[in-house]
Amino acid sequence: MAVELCLLLLLFCGSTISEVQPIYKPPPGTLDFGFVPSKTYDTGAYHEPGSIGILFKIVHAFLYLVQPNSFPQDLIRKVAQQQLGKTQGDYQKPENVVLTLQAIYYEIGFIVSAALGLLFILLLPLVGLCFCMCRCCDNCGGEMHQRQKKNADCQRSCFATFLFVASLIISVGVLCAYAANQHLTNQVRGAKKLVNSNFKDLKIFLNDTPAQIDYLVSQYNTAKDKALSDLNNVGPVLGTRVQEQLGKEVRPALDAALTMAGAIRETKEALENVSVSVEVLQEGTERLRANLTDVKTHLSNTLNDSACNAAQAASTCNIIRNSLSQLNVNANFSGLPGVSSQLAKVNDVLKIDLSSLVQKGYAAFNDTPDLVVNQTRNILSAVPYIKSVLESIGSNITTFTKALPVQKILDDLMVYLTQSEAYVQDYFPLVEQYDFYRWLGCLILCCMVVLILVFYYLGLLCGTCGYDKHASPTTRGCISNTGGNFLMAGVGFSFLFSWVLMTVVVLTFVTGGNVEKLVCEPFEDKNLFKVLDTPYLLNQQWKNYLAGILFKNPNVNLTFEKVYSDCKENKGIYTSLHLEYLFNINEFLNISMYTEDVALKIEHIQINLSKIILLDEIGKENLLNFSSSGIDGIDFSAYLTEINKSVTKVDLLSFANDLEARADQLPKGALENALKGHANSIRMIHNQQVVPLEQAMKYVKARSTLNQSVRLLKKTSSELMVKVKNVISAVNAAQFLINNNASQVIVQETKKYMDTIVGYFEQYTEWVKESIAMEVAACKPIANVIDTAVDIFLCSYITDSVNTFWFGLGGSSMFLIPAIIFAVKLSKYYRRMDTEDVYDDVETIPMKTTENGNNGYHKEHLYGIHNPVFTSSVEQW
Repeated sequence: MAVELCLLLLLFCGSTISEVQPIYKPPPGTLDFGFVPSKTYDTGAYHEPGSIGILFKIVHAFLYLVQPNSFPQDLIRKVAQQQLGKTQGDYQKPENVVLTLQAIYYEIGFIVSAALGLLFILLLPLVGLCFCMCRCCDNCGGEMHQRQKKNADCQRSCFATFLFVASLIISVGVLCAYAANQHLTNQVRGAKKLVNSNFKDLKIFLNDTPAQIDYLVSQYNTAKDKALSDLNNVGPVLGTRVQEQLGKEVRPALDAALTMAGAIRETKEALENVSVSVEVLQEGTERLRANLTDVKTHLSNTLNDSACNAAQAASTCNIIRNSLSQLNVNANFSGLPGVSSQLAKVNDVLKIDLSSLVQKGYAAFNDTPDLVVNQTRNILSAVPYIKSVLESIGSNITTFTKALPVQKILDDLMVYLTQSEAYVQDYFPLVEQYDFYRWLGCLILCCMVVLILVFYYLGLLCGTCGYDKHASPTTRGCISNTGGNFLMAGVGFSFLFSWVLMTVVVLTFVTGGNVEKLVCEPFEDKNLFKVLDTPYLLNQQWKNYLAGILFKNPNVNLTFEKVYSDCKENKGIYTSLHLEYLFNINEFLNISMYTEDVALKIEHIQINLSKIILLDEIGKENLLNFSSSGIDGIDFSAYLTEINKSVTKVDLLSFANDLEARADQLPKGALENALKGHANSIRMIHNQQVVPLEQAMKYVKARSTLNQSVRLLKKTSSELMVKVKNVISAVNAAQFLINNNASQVIVQETKKYMDTIVGYFEQYTEWVKESIAMEVAACKPIANVIDTAVDIFLCSYITDSVNTFWFGLGGSSMFLIPAIIFAVKLSKYYRRMDTEDVYDDVETIPMKTTENGNNGYHKEHLYGIHNPVFTSSVEQW
């Protein structure tokens, strides 16, 4: 009943899921629905046994030796499906005989071990009875006489050592049994906290589920509010999208036109710079040519002086005279073509402000959102209808929420849970009481072994401490004799208690071992669930038993293993139990039915952008005029050739220095002084005229220099007509797109906008689906209850403790056998004998030299043992 109520409660979770497939490609704006409220479950379904876990592992290893076979899934399935015992003669059927033999083969380890235990139970008491009767007849060591041997001390030490070792092993076994017994009691006492934790988690599970459902329902408003916000701003939002889409072609075209307008201004500046620079350079080179001509004339007149005819100066003067031709201007700027006509045409082009025209195109295009806003006012009239549609969806969810008897189901579940908790709390003291009886019984069993150990340890202690190797068997001390009596008492109690101990060991071994092998281990590796999930196993008419119980439809693929695994991973119970088979979500919440109306309203948007003019005809004509300004006809190679030439044919500084050096070779006098004067004049011409000309051409990194201006003009004029036509073509293509194809772009963007609106609700449904699957009504407490009942209580608390108990107690019981043997043997060396071996003195009584003395005992003297009692009696005799 509880399961069905729980399932009915969680049906509501499915009411907020839509299976509508997304119809849009671009992802919509991401919505933040927050986190589903949830609390942390307290129960940790994991048990750490502590230090006793080492014993548990040893017991598991021993059970693996006894039963190394894997879990018999097929055998259990066949046995369950055969339903043995329903009719007479079932066990005689061949197939059932085979199953029985397979079961025996699987249990052969337990069967053999149990058979050995039964032999122990039956034979040890019989052996003890026969042993006692035999000793009563002075046989089997019952005769109080000890034969003397040379290795008596060695035998006594060996028997004592073996008995001590056996007693230690028995002590370890009984300690293991006691630890397991106490561990089980401690766990039972502490189980109440774990049980309460499970009930607390189940209450949290029930109490949080309605709040989680309400949160999922309330988050519908997030999607609704976002959709309404976008609809109220349809103009700016859609206009911005249309502008972004058209801007992929419009903005590059306008940018190219604006770049061309800047190029026109730069061309004007470059032409002006070239015109001015050429005039300056022409003027400078003419003045330089005149000055150099004057210097050559004066220098030639000086060389014509009679002093140059002297033998010492003639060669030098001839060399200087021959170099006078180098004093001349190298660059000829006078022959360069002018650029005045091109500059005049460019100035005419600049009378029209092309940049202003392009900026008007930018402004018109940037008004696209406003145009869309003005032309989409009709959609705002549909917003109230769309809002009513969206509100109806929310009201449907709320109505369905109220229609479900959620609170009644919760109350019924809580009542059932409270009753179950009260039942457990009422019976838990009874469980503790029965556990106390169990603990007391196990403690009594341990005390039986402890009593035997006490006798053995006291016997060893007294016998070892009171033993006198110089005393004869008949004169042993009281302490030694007491030790021997303690050992025999331990033997007697061993015979009395051993069969009781072994009976308990066999029963707990068979039970606990099979529970470990057939329940705990297959539960851990989930093989147990695979057996339960076998088709037609639990019900011959149902393929899947769990689905048949929950859904009345055994064909649904719902298995114990899958449910347990999902709950173990803390998934939602809707996913774990496949509750979609109980409720068709599409019939309740079909968002596509409502979004079609919204889409139709939005698709009726009509927008006209033909008022946008990117660049008028005046601007285009202005660009064409610039392309025909003639700058591409300038002879740039002539300019660059002259610019790359040096100002003079020779470096004037070098020439002046060389002239002065040659003047130093002449005799002192007027000729020398005159030549040095001419050298200084040449230096002055270089500093005042050549250097400024060189800087104006090459060495100043500014646009105003002639060199850079010419190169800029050359770059601008390169394929100028093609560039202008490309700009005009790009502008025309963008304008054509706006005038003729904008409607298609608007339709596409409108579709995307519609998909975005619809996408909000699809995001909501996907979020709800994910939340239902992973967060809402997370069924971790159900898995915890199963783990607590099976893995912790049954396996960790009970089975491991019981198995460790029989392991320790069984080991102690088995080692009672060697302990009995060694104790009986050792007691002969500690107890005081009634008679002893008597031997005649060979030297004094030669007639008694036979091997056997009085009463057939070995002679004392033959073994080197002196008998003072016998000696004194002989002397008296």
